[in-house]
Amino acid sequence: MQQKDSHSLFHDLRKKYPTFLFESYSVIPSRNDLTLEFSFSISDTFFFKPRLIISLDHFHDRTIIDSPLFHQIVIHIGLIEMISYWKATCSPKVIIRPVHLDKWQVDWWKKLFYHGLGEFIYTNSIETDQESLVTLLPEGNSISSHSTFHSEEGYIVPIGGGKDSCVSLRLLSEYPCRPYMLNPRQSASQILRQSGFTESESVIFHRNIHPQLLELNRKGFLNGHTPFSALIAFTSLLASLLTGYRNIALSNESSANEATVPHTTINHQYSKTFEFENDFREYCFSYISRDINYFSLLRPLNELQIAHLFSGMREYFPYFRSCNEGSHSDSWCGRCAKCLFTYIILSPFLEENELIRIFGYNLLDNYLLKDLFDQLTGVSDEKPFECVGTVHEVNAAVRVLLERIPGDKLPLLLRHYQSLPFYSDRVDAFSWHKLLQNYDPAHFVPLELEKMIRKEVYE
Repeated sequence: MQQKDSHSLFHDLRKKYPTFLFESYSVIPSRNDLTLEFSFSISDTFFFKPRLIISLDHFHDRTIIDSPLFHQIVIHIGLIEMISYWKATCSPKVIIRPVHLDKWQVDWWKKLFYHGLGEFIYTNSIETDQESLVTLLPEGNSISSHSTFHSEEGYIVPIGGGKDSCVSLRLLSEYPCRPYMLNPRQSASQILRQSGFTESESVIFHRNIHPQLLELNRKGFLNGHTPFSALIAFTSLLASLLTGYRNIALSNESSANEATVPHTTINHQYSKTFEFENDFREYCFSYISRDINYFSLLRPLNELQIAHLFSGMREYFPYFRSCNEGSHSDSWCGRCAKCLFTYIILSPFLEENELIRIFGYNLLDNYLLKDLFDQLTGVSDEKPFECVGTVHEVNAAVRVLLERIPGDKLPLLLRHYQSLPFYSDRVDAFSWHKLLQNYDPAHFVPLELEKMIRKEVYE
């Protein structure tokens, strides 16, 4: 494909490929597994059949496969999955054949397209708005969403491999839990075992991306970030249904609510925000099941408070990973924003030698990370497009380090920080103790768990 600027490419592709079709889905049982397959196409030119593979061992009742609720959830997994394929051409019309959506649902999905793809739109310099981005044309029949499955007061806990899900697993250790993993990394599997779970006690889904999409990416079609946490949300509904555990306890914190680009709604973590959580709960309650309770256990807390809790969980230190670059080699790359942020946010609570054992070296002594450091501390105009904490939290952590480390032993990035023209004002503006005592009231944590969190954090 001839190279051109992304905004021009966006308009050209929409003209050339005006229609995206969600044709159908299939439920394919085998001896040990159940495969969900979705059929998508773009203007009768490109065809995709992504799959989600589930072990039959997860089913507490295999007759669930025949229930309307099972099919309702599967269709919705297809709806969120199609965004990854649609974005290659951003076709202006999306035809949805497996299900009917009313106007409220259509508006809900249009909002998710627009805000969930906010980073994609921004980084590709696309000029559009929520109404113009896509027209959804549902052609299917309504499916009853009345829940009839037997539900228990257990917790599905999605595990990614980072510190946050470790904290959630530990906080819920006295409750019946089933960890849930989608395409688990090695670190996630190790965290699982360290928490006392076997893979047979966990819910593991395997998601296959259709190779045609990867080929379009190589050819220069539109590409970028999609709302992966929204995919986790919809697939976790299926994990809840299959196990009978009605509660889904995410590990998203209040810090995720901060925009990546200041003074905008563009947020790399949109589908981790309280706004999305609220929207998703309302959608699930109205159209999927009133039996399933989706919430984030860590929502009242910020990244500093979570880091403080995690710092006392040393058994996870050799295994946890918050680095996308090093995910395939189960390592910290030591060069990305997530590595640097995690190092900074843990620094007030751990000694330098312990941090070096985790990350390999003192990341604050690497001047090549200066640009990332400036983004994390708010010196630059925007934060890194990664799952990192707020500018306030990073600066507060840096302030603690500046007070603790003698001036002649400051690492390079902290010396750089001191050289900034507004250094003294910036340092004085951030209250460490206030952040550690903060409690965000915007959450859906059940009362019993809320009392437990308050006890862990404040007593």
